[in-house]
Amino acid sequence: MLSDVYFPRINGVSTSIRATARWLVRAGHDVTLVAPDYGDPAQLQHDAELGAHFQVSRLPARRIFFDPEDRLMRMDALRRVVPALAAGAWDAVHVHTPFRAHQLGMRLRRSTGCRLVETYHTYFEAYIGHYLPWLPRRASEVFARHTSRRLCNAVDHIVAPTAEMAAVLTRYGVRTASTVLPTGLDLDELRDGDGEAFRARHDIARNRLVLLTISRLAREKQIDFLLRVARELVPRFPALLMVIAGEGPDERRLKTLVQNLELQAHVLFLGNLDRRGALLDCYRAADLFVFASPTETQGLVLIEAMALGVPIVSTAVMGTATVLRGAHSACIAPEDVTGFAQSVAGLLKQPERRAAMAASGPGDARAWSVDAMMARLLPVYVTGASSSSACTGETPK
Repeated sequence: MLSDVYFPRINGVSTSIRATARWLVRAGHDVTLVAPDYGDPAQLQHDAELGAHFQVSRLPARRIFFDPEDRLMRMDALRRVVPALAAGAWDAVHVHTPFRAHQLGMRLRRSTGCRLVETYHTYFEAYIGHYLPWLPRRASEVFARHTSRRLCNAVDHIVAPTAEMAAVLTRYGVRTASTVLPTGLDLDELRDGDGEAFRARHDIARNRLVLLTISRLAREKQIDFLLRVARELVPRFPALLMVIAGEGPDERRLKTLVQNLELQAHVLFLGNLDRRGALLDCYRAADLFVFASPTETQGLVLIEAMALGVPIVSTAVMGTATVLRGAHSACIAPEDVTGFAQSVAGLLKQPERRAAMAASGPGDARAWSVDAMMARLLPVYVTGASSSSACTGETPK
């Protein structure tokens, strides 16, 4: 696996890689991940957590001036690592991001003939304007479409997290064979959590209504939209608290907006939380999970909320539409502030309905378990192996 992001960088791609690698290791396979070196001691724990059959190779990387959370692996490091990687007995190479990781994947494909699979995790057409705001919007969208088409047509197989994302790629002119395969989550990791302990730690009254959103703090996630929803709800629910978990480049602007909306007593920013403890407690403490990002290729936090029994109010755009379709634990809300606020208010007034939705959540989440999804990934890796064999010419494992 090759990726330009992995833990300790927290996002959906990191979560997807970890869930996939964990399943593959449990199924008896060996996985090596090449990812950036963040210079963070915390990455050592992440690199070791899946055991000896999951190896992480960290390459020197530099900061990106317009996105300081991420790293760009150095080109000289890529060149140095190619010979060693090319000597490995890989059965497939799976690229998860379209930057240096894609370049490394193409080099390995040329030098070994190995099957190259790439997952299109991110809807770049919707994201790029937020990160390159100096480009005219039309030009940035055309650039994202052209680049996506070129990169996707260069690999052997594309994995799209949802049918909606697959349709976008078809519209771009991508001709590469593709499989719609959502990221599965390890639901065994989503069974614990102590909401009362979380409320006690943060001095939140047991009967106080809590809305929760968990997201990278970035403009495309539309957390500002949710803050305006909260502003409409506070007159009707004076004790309402919105908890926002996550970090990102939009944090300062969002905190300023909280002040401008006079919501200081109603919003709690928590930063990133430990997925094995505090994050689970945070989910369990919430009365509703709210989400309004229009750019998700899937929306893994929605599945996490389902698994942990938190009723959901969300818009349904792109990947979130797939996750929420037919879900009994979710209420799909309009994409305007007033309509969304009305959906939330209706549920806040109906504790019995919230309880029924919460009880339905784990059942909804089971459809997205890693076991259900990842068994379909193995044929993607080995299809065509008879013509290219393994990457060193050996018989595939």
